[in-house]
This record gives sequence, C-alpha cells and structure tokens, in this order.
Amino acid sequence: MPALKAYSIRSLLAACTLIVMAVPALALPNDKCRTTGTFDEWMTGFRAEAAAKGIRPDVISASLDGVTYDQKVYNADRGQGVFRQTFEQFSARMISSYRVQKGTSLLKQHAALLQRIEKEFGVPGPVIVAIWGLETDYGANIGNIQSIRALATLAYDCRRSAMFRGELLAALQIVQRGDLKPAAMKGAWAGELGQTQFLPSTYLKYAVDYGGGRDLLRSPADVLASTANYLKGYGWKPGQGWEPGQPNFETILLWNKAQVYAKTIAAFASRLAEASGYQASR
Repeated sequence: MPALKAYSIRSLLAACTLIVMAVPALALPNDKCRTTGTFDEWMTGFRAEAAAKGIRPDVISASLDGVTYDQKVYNADRGQGVFRQTFEQFSARMISSYRVQKGTSLLKQHAALLQRIEKEFGVPGPVIVAIWGLETDYGANIGNIQSIRALATLAYDCRRSAMFRGELLAALQIVQRGDLKPAAMKGAWAGELGQTQFLPSTYLKYAVDYGGGRDLLRSPADVLASTANYLKGYGWKPGQGWEPGQPNFETILLWNKAQVYAKTIAAFASRLAEASGYQASR
C-alpha cells in the first residue's frame, strides 16, 4: 500500500492505541522503563546468549557484525498516535477497487495452487488473498528496513526487550535453517517479514516450503501456503464462515486482535469470494 510502504498495517494497528479494540496486537510497552548500558554492550551480551542457544558462530557473525542502533525504528515505535477510524471508514479506504480487481485476478491466476492449499490446510483462497492484499498490496510493499537491525534496536530498548530479543533470536534461527540470508531480511519497522508480514518467530513456526524453500519474501506459493498454515494452527475450521459471529472470525482475530482490521479482512474476503465466484474445494 503506497501510503504506508515500510509500515505494515499490523505494525500500524499494533503500535497505535485503538479506540475500537480492547487488546493490542503486540505486547503493551512499558513506557516508564529506562534502557541502561550502551547498544554495543547489549549486543555483546546478546551474542553470548545466541551462542548458548545453539546459533553457530558463522551465523552470529554474518547476521550481527556491523549492526548498529536504528534511531528511525526507535522513533517509529515511540511516535505512534491514536487510531480513530471506524470500521466503515477504515474498510472503505482499505478495500479499494484496485485491491478487489487485483485480488480477483490473483484468485484466478493461482486457482490450482489455492485449491491445493485449501485441501491441505482448510483455509479458503479469498481469505488468504484478502490478507495478502491488505498486508502488502500482494507483495508490492513488503518494506525495506533491515530486519535484524530493527529487531536489535527494539530488543535493546527496555519497553519490550524480552519480546524482541526472542524475535531477534528467531531471525538468526531462520538464517541458520537456510531460509533467508541476513541481507535479504528486509521488512517493516517492527521486524515483520514477507508478503503477509510474519514476525520471525511466526516465520520460524509456520513457514512451509511450497516450492520456494520457505521464502516468504519472493515465493507467492510459500506465502499463501504459510499464511494458511498459520490460520490452521490457530484453529481455522474448514467449511465454516469467517464473518463476525461465525466460527472462523475468532481465528481472524488471532491474526490481528484489532476488531477494525479483523472485520476488514472478513469483509474483503467475502467481497473477493463473490467477485470471483469462489467455490470451496471438495
């Protein structure tokens, strides 16, 4: 989405104080804490921790050598305002005619792949494509911020240090597993990766190889299958509805706890299903 580019929708909603929701998508930050010690001192300690948890020396070196503090990431995390849009306002902006047309075309283009994915994971193509479109405009805007640098900055900051320390370790595990090289790991300011914006821990757990080697940055097949795998892992019920009040809406809320966003995913998926003449896989 051109207006946001490196800032994913989930980053935006997670960082804002949402008027329309009760629980934010990411852990609440502690704004009264104090960060102590230098970034270089912190990085020395993290390197030792990564080694103790099984990350090879060559991976630590390739991933962390030369990594510096990113003031822009800090400013993005600290500078989010209040999100005040209603569902009607937000969905009207996000479910654009371009996204509907492009999404309908992609449903047809990837019809065989999406049928295979639905048979394996139980998640309908319109839902996956809706998430794909809302997160990054179908992969056009995955972000260009160095993920390891962003995660290290947020892990050093005292507000959500434990959470982002875990995400940074997961990023190194992704490198060690061979999915991505450190230089290729670019995304949104909060460390989300790929065309549906997985945090590294989610990438590590739910990314599947559908022909691209678990490459969620460049392989649409891996992106779509991994997104379905995530939803299945959080309880998606095959053959059930996804609109508010239906069984699978609760699973969409586990993708993002912001009601305004979950309702927009559901509405967009229904719009795509209608526009494409979607029929469930048998």
